[in-house]
Amino acid sequence: MRNQLEFGSVVEAVFYSTLMLIVIWLIYWADHLFPEVAFYKFGVKPGDMASWKGIFLMPMIHSKKEIGHILNNSPSIFILLMALIYYYRKIALKVFVLAWLLSGLGIWLFAKNTNTYHIGISGVIYALAAFLFTSGVIRQYRPLQGVALFVAFLYGSMIWGIFPIEPKISWEGHLSGMISGIILAFLFEKAGPQRPKYQYEIEKEMGIEPPDLEGQWRAQIEEAEARMKREKELQKQQNVKVVYHYKKGKEEN
Repeated sequence: MRNQLEFGSVVEAVFYSTLMLIVIWLIYWADHLFPEVAFYKFGVKPGDMASWKGIFLMPMIHSKKEIGHILNNSPSIFILLMALIYYYRKIALKVFVLAWLLSGLGIWLFAKNTNTYHIGISGVIYALAAFLFTSGVIRQYRPLQGVALFVAFLYGSMIWGIFPIEPKISWEGHLSGMISGIILAFLFEKAGPQRPKYQYEIEKEMGIEPPDLEGQWRAQIEEAEARMKREKELQKQQNVKVVYHYKKGKEEN
């Protein structure tokens, strides 16, 4: 069995996830330090050409009026980003950047309320959760399937966030992120960690036909039966008794 897994390190995963938290909290702090700057306008305003920069900046901005916004997002982005970096180290950066951009682009293209700015990193959170779950399922490898179950256990209730239940919550951003994560899971299905292959699978890919073990077993049985049959026939020949009948000749009389 060939091991194809190349997971990252825990230190690396924790470092970059912590760095992500530091950045969004520093920007949240700056939003309070400079009240004259309307930070929310760096978010995404659907369909507004002047709001294209929000696709890049939106995840960094959180509502300064509701600290629960950033408090709820912080542990989720930390855990999911750490899982992404550790288990999918080779493709983590590509997945993260694309999830970041696609979730914002989806809002800009498809959100209906054109008078609202969308801010926050929740779209990326949904994208990462969807990627980790979907990717773990389709790769059919137990450690990654375990990650998928872990995500489902912790964040399964997030599914309600893709529906327009709360007026102040960007359900379009959540839906856009989830769809982006699923697409990325299939897009990178053959990249990153894969299920270890057994020797016979490697030989099959190389065009080497595996030995016909069943045929060999049947041939051995047939040969053993033929040998037993020959031995029985030989034994019968050895057990034959020869009886001689003769008459006395004239000279003997």
